[in-house]
Amino acid sequence: MIIRRYIHREILQRLFWIACLLFLIYSSDRFVDYLADAAAGKISSSLVFELLWLKLVSVLPKLLPVTLFLAVILTYSRLVGDNEMAIMFSTGMSKLKQLEIVCLFVVPVCVIVASLSFFVSPWAEGRIYDLKIQARKDADITGIAAGRFKEFSKGNRVVYVEGLSDDKTVMENIFLQVRQHGKLGVLTSNRAVFEVDEASGNRYIKFEDGRRYVGVPGGLDYRITEYKTYAILLETSEAVISVGKNLEPKYMPSAILFFSDNAQHKAELQWRASSVLSCLLLSLLAVLLSQLPIGERRYSLIFVSMLVYFIYSNLLGVSKTLMQRDEIPSIVGLWWVHALLIIILLVLYYMPQIKQRLKQNDGVQVLKGA
Repeated sequence: MIIRRYIHREILQRLFWIACLLFLIYSSDRFVDYLADAAAGKISSSLVFELLWLKLVSVLPKLLPVTLFLAVILTYSRLVGDNEMAIMFSTGMSKLKQLEIVCLFVVPVCVIVASLSFFVSPWAEGRIYDLKIQARKDADITGIAAGRFKEFSKGNRVVYVEGLSDDKTVMENIFLQVRQHGKLGVLTSNRAVFEVDEASGNRYIKFEDGRRYVGVPGGLDYRITEYKTYAILLETSEAVISVGKNLEPKYMPSAILFFSDNAQHKAELQWRASSVLSCLLLSLLAVLLSQLPIGERRYSLIFVSMLVYFIYSNLLGVSKTLMQRDEIPSIVGLWWVHALLIIILLVLYYMPQIKQRLKQNDGVQVLKGA
């Protein structure tokens, strides 16, 4: 009981610090991306932190297995390096007992990962998608500031606004440059507003009481048109993509995936289950690797462990892609990767017996030869 609590405390401490480090790195990277989107007017600045925490929730099933794996590896590498593991062995603690102790710690984590992977993460991903789509539709003049140029449609639309109304809904003294079919058009107006077509979701700028200039740069055949109202398309809607969200497996509830015969749905369901299996299998792998001779060399153990992890995770990714393309049957799917890791675990567990059997066979061969 004392040893179990001791090992659990050591794993928990390292789990906490590694999780903080990984989440800090990941959140910093995503935060910069969302700030860039907010500066570009793609999302509202008020959505940055909401999108950030939703993204952190959605990525938890991917980060927790590797975090737990590293925590167990670092714990056992310290125990081996400080000869504490040798003392535990001398008191009668077997390899099976160590695996049992780690399992008692890992199983509750697996339950948490299962809840996140099957239920919370798909909801968070769907919520992120909805927020981004809604932000694109409701962005109005988000990202447009008085006295600055703002690009739309990959630079084919350039807007300059001299001033904004107090409620930030009306643009004053606006200039718009449009490049289309090799021709350059310029629209000027004292007043303009954003409009979103409810049917298509396309975004327009509606000009009032202005002029339109169309021609080829350098030429003299410019056409000048005065208008009462004039609307021009800025960006096409993402409504088609939004409808496609309902067909995207990563946003779908697990219950729907479970009863589906679609290859992509089955691949996504197995991918979610892989997060749970990874937590358990990788933790047991960490314990068994520390029993090898490399366990006495801490950095060698960490290097080998991470190499095994990257091979394992890459095989899962490749298998998921092949399964989505229906190139491998669902009964094989991602399960063969887990089965391969289980075989490795069994080999590592019975390594002393295997070595002993090989030595006995060699001895028999020598006697027969004599």
